Amino acid sequence: MNPPSTSIFWPPVAHAEALTAPPVRLTSAWRDPQLKGGEAASRFLREREAPTVTLAFDAVLAPEAYHLEINSQRPGARIRARDGAGLFYGALTFCQWVEAWGQRNGDGWLVPPLCVEDAPGLAVRGVMLDISRDRVPTLETLFSLVDLLACFKINQLQLYLEHAFAYTGHEVVWRDASPFTREEFEQLDAYCRARHVALVPNQNSLGHFHRWLVHDDYRSLAECPEGIEHPFSQGCEPYGLCVTDERVFALLEDLYDQLLPCFSIREFNVGLDEAFDLGRCRSAAAADAYGKEALYLHYLERVHALVAARGHRMQFWADGVQSSPDAIAGLPADTTALVWGYAADHDFQSVSARFATAKQPFYVCPGTSSWNSLLGRNTVALSNLQRAAAAAAEHRAAGMLITDWGDNGHLQPLPSSFFGLTAGAALAWAPRTSLQREEVACALSRHVFFDAEGGLGEALTRLGDAHERCGPRLINSAYPFNFVVRHDFALDAPALAGVSVVSLEACEAELVAGLAALQRARSPRDDTALVKQELRWAADLLLLGCRLGRARLKVAGPVEAIGQAQRQPLAATLKPLITEHERLWLARSRAGGRGDSRRRLEALLLRLEA
Repeated sequence: MNPPSTSIFWPPVAHAEALTAPPVRLTSAWRDPQLKGGEAASRFLREREAPTVTLAFDAVLAPEAYHLEINSQRPGARIRARDGAGLFYGALTFCQWVEAWGQRNGDGWLVPPLCVEDAPGLAVRGVMLDISRDRVPTLETLFSLVDLLACFKINQLQLYLEHAFAYTGHEVVWRDASPFTREEFEQLDAYCRARHVALVPNQNSLGHFHRWLVHDDYRSLAECPEGIEHPFSQGCEPYGLCVTDERVFALLEDLYDQLLPCFSIREFNVGLDEAFDLGRCRSAAAADAYGKEALYLHYLERVHALVAARGHRMQFWADGVQSSPDAIAGLPADTTALVWGYAADHDFQSVSARFATAKQPFYVCPGTSSWNSLLGRNTVALSNLQRAAAAAAEHRAAGMLITDWGDNGHLQPLPSSFFGLTAGAALAWAPRTSLQREEVACALSRHVFFDAEGGLGEALTRLGDAHERCGPRLINSAYPFNFVVRHDFALDAPALAGVSVVSLEACEAELVAGLAALQRARSPRDDTALVKQELRWAADLLLLGCRLGRARLKVAGPVEAIGQAQRQPLAATLKPLITEHERLWLARSRAGGRGDSRRRLEALLLRLEA
């Protein structure tokens, strides 16, 4: 018999053989054997009302690997693994097979015989979710997401922090952000552990500190207290910490001492990326004397000492050192570099090779490409993820961390990230797999929306690629989004240049077709109605972006150059979408940050109504 279809098993398994033999009869009632260490597998099988399967440990197998056998000669079904994670992953695969091909038979099941031998291609398979660009998810949202990721054999989760933790003594920074508390992180940590997911603390510790430094109590710690223009703000403001100010290290010590005890894992991501203002103001003399690279490395070593003193291993974004083999060679041995990039053709290979040559542990860090798009950019995401996975496999990366950012108000709803998360999880487990867009769409329907007919997965995939009709690809954004959120940009700005009236019309037609497919789609998920409403809202904003873009191109000018007769219907379309923004936001996210996100749409409304 031919190997089973890829879409049945997600992530794809290393080896699966459907045996040529009659179906095996399995009893229908899952009997919990109380196997110590196999609690996650037992709970999952019980929740899925799975047929009986024997769980057993086998020290010969590799960590997280498993062997699944459904055979009439045994008889029955049996999962062997070295550890609890392997048993859990075997249980996932077993249930996927039963749900695809099993048949109820009286008080039992008839299940085709099967043999699976499987193991992860990468030891660390992580997801990083941005919770600091306005959108802070509710605990219930995160619990649901952890369940999904665990079923995709993801074993690490990070929540990207700038200011969204309730640090004692720093209330002015987070008071309007609906931050996580220590108790909530501890609760989430326990929830993750029970599903073989490590919750890794994350706190950016150099750049991206503007949400702190805008306050008078912290401004003096900034590299440029008077502020700079940077991509993550709508104005001039302080951005990064001053690396030569000793008070900075006292602040970091305080933050680390409050944050790290909330987590059971001994890893810690300190950020250190995009240090745009390093050496520009207060540390300029030191940069002139020693060079920016030496200045950065000295700061990295100081931060590393703080992390090591607290018994943790430091992760950091690699962009500050990745172009310099000498800098890589000088890194502390007990650090993990995070090699990131998000373009469809990003070169993970050469950067990964540098870290591999230096024997420096690293993760590859591609992205879901959901940000600055509203509905995702799925073909871009798939190419980016596959390049990262291929480099990770070739250069023996320690892991893969799939990033999901929230630039410009985190306007995209969570389902817009499902394509990238689904594809990324598969590639992290099986990094040498060559995935097609249609396979991911099928997996979305089967394993995320539980709709084997494929309607909702195909609709989401189609909507997420409508921007491809607009013309040349942009890095980290899509044209219709930019016309809505970056409405103050000139038409010849890189974020808008290259699009045409005709291409925007083609994009609009594809969005309309995708919405029709979405309307027809069905799913038994409890939140199906919400998912559809979120995607419809995002698509309606992109349709508005197409109309606005065409109007601007026809007058060859800014929003105000469009005639009032044309602006009024655009404003009338936008108003209810702004109202709907609040309702949909609160369905999965906390109130903090909602106003800042909404103001990005209100600014456009003011211009349309002027």
